[in-house]
Amino acid sequence: MEKLKAAGIAIYWAQNSNEVSLADNCATRNYQYVNLAFLNKFGNGQTPMLNLAGHSDPSANTCTRFSSEIKACQGQGIKVFLSLGGYDGSYTLSTADDAKQVANYLWKNYLGGHLNGISQQKKVYLAAAPQCPFPDTHLDTDIKTGLFDYVWVQFYNNRDCQYAGNANDLLNSWKTWTTVQAKQVFLGVPSRLQRLLKMVDLSQLM
Repeated sequence: MEKLKAAGIAIYWAQNSNEVSLADNCATRNYQYVNLAFLNKFGNGQTPMLNLAGHSDPSANTCTRFSSEIKACQGQGIKVFLSLGGYDGSYTLSTADDAKQVANYLWKNYLGGHLNGISQQKKVYLAAAPQCPFPDTHLDTDIKTGLFDYVWVQFYNNRDCQYAGNANDLLNSWKTWTTVQAKQVFLGVPSRLQRLLKMVDLSQLM
C-alpha cells in the first residue's frame, strides 16, 4: 500500500451531550481539526439555526460562550470548522441568491461576529464531507472546483466502499478519493472505538 503523508485527526464535536467540553477535547492534543456540529437549519428563506445537542441554547444566545474555547483550540494550532448540514436537519440551497444569503449570514454571524474565535484564524478554510461511493451524488461538482482545502470522506454506513470482512473495497475507494483536487483527503471512520472495532480490522489499514 502506498504511504501517504498523515494530515492528522479530525473529529466532530457537540452531538453527544455527555462528551467533554470543546476546550477539554482540544487540550488532549489528540486532534488537529475540530468540526462544530451542526448548523443544521438554513436556506430556502429559513432563519439559520445552530444545533449543538444540549451544549448551548441558540434561542437564548448562549452559544457565544464558545468563542473563548475556540480561541483556546486555535492557540494550540487546532483548526476549528463550523459543520453545515448533518444527518438530522432542514437545509437546502434552492438558488444562487439563496446560497449568497446563507454565505452572508455565515460571514456576519460566525466568521466576523458572534463566534469571533473562528475569525482569529489567518484564513478561512473550506471542507466537504462526502460519502465514500465515488463520485459523491451531492458534492461531486463542488469538489471538482478544487476550492476545498479538506475533504473528509465517510467510509462507513456505505456497503460498497466500507470495510466488509476485508479492506479491498475500502482501499480501492480510498485510492480513487486521493485523486480529487483537495489539499488533504481524510478517511472517515466511527469515532467510538467499540463500533470501529466491529467494522474494521485495524491491522489491515496500517
